[in-house]
Amino acid sequence: MKNPVLWVVLIGISIALIQQGLPVRSQGESQSDNKQMDNITIRQGETLFLSCSQGDFVTHTAWLNRSSILYAGEDKWSVDPRVSLVTLSQEEFTIKIEDVDVTDEGQYICAVQTSSRPRTTSVHIIVQVPPKIVNLSRDLVVNEGSNVTLMCLANGKPEPAIVWRMKSPSDDSLSSDSEVLDIPFISRYRAGVYECTAANDIAVDTQTVELTVNYAPSVSDGRDVGVTLGQRGVLQCEADAVPEADFEWYRDDRRIFNGLDGIEIEAAGALSRLTFFNVSEADYGNYTCVAINKLGSANTSFVLYVLEMTSSDLEQTPLQNDLWEGPGAVQDGNSGTSTVFNPFCLLIAILQLLLKF
Repeated sequence: MKNPVLWVVLIGISIALIQQGLPVRSQGESQSDNKQMDNITIRQGETLFLSCSQGDFVTHTAWLNRSSILYAGEDKWSVDPRVSLVTLSQEEFTIKIEDVDVTDEGQYICAVQTSSRPRTTSVHIIVQVPPKIVNLSRDLVVNEGSNVTLMCLANGKPEPAIVWRMKSPSDDSLSSDSEVLDIPFISRYRAGVYECTAANDIAVDTQTVELTVNYAPSVSDGRDVGVTLGQRGVLQCEADAVPEADFEWYRDDRRIFNGLDGIEIEAAGALSRLTFFNVSEADYGNYTCVAINKLGSANTSFVLYVLEMTSSDLEQTPLQNDLWEGPGAVQDGNSGTSTVFNPFCLLIAILQLLLKF
């Protein structure tokens, strides 16, 4: 056939008939040769090379994709810039498609016109796609006792398998082999980082969700504290809560505020301290610590009581150090450091001198 354009059009029509299972005959009623190659599997983003052998007495050649002509001989018919000619010789006709995508999947046909009959070679291209998580639950903040559902959706080819697990703290008992992870009646011990993994034969994609569980405060039992008159005393309250608790201190039914009557209140995270720098008779008694957040409150009680000093305590009191420190200095009951003047220490020193005589 003299006209290559007409030949390509006829080849396209013939291929369409072949795909429908209809017989096609060329000039001279000789049946065309049709060869099916093994499928080619390629990963998304790679470069695909398509090659067919020419043989002797070849007059026209073409590469087609689903009846769309890519190349007719050395003439490019495709407008896709990724398609280009590699080799065109008497022995070989090769083109390439760069950056292959899923839209490139399908059947490709190399059509060759010889002096006697047309010949076609077809190959099916399978494009594999690495998994990609496309829809994931956002970080969640829930109240204890709520029902929680985590969702993870992914694309890929072959279709990826999805697995949920509790990553931090690690807990193998809490997992799921599906797109959904249900956690009914969640407790504070289920708070943490959850990991979704989507995997196929190509690659693995992993993303995480942080789950925060709010719960009402609980407080440790209060520990009663004995303090000698005039020394330093500390009551300490510890609370477990999410979000962190605010603290309030009470003496009987009266709330205590920071700086009132020489008392300091300080909070650091889960701890609150009530400090008496110079315990007086009026400070002894019952105290209550209340921990509060938006979900509730809890409290615990303390007793600040008088710690009596015995005669043996008096004998062990470091008189020499008291004298060196001079009048107006007093030993801290907890740390042993000097604080402001207290007449009680002077009285102890005098009693020690009397005992020696």
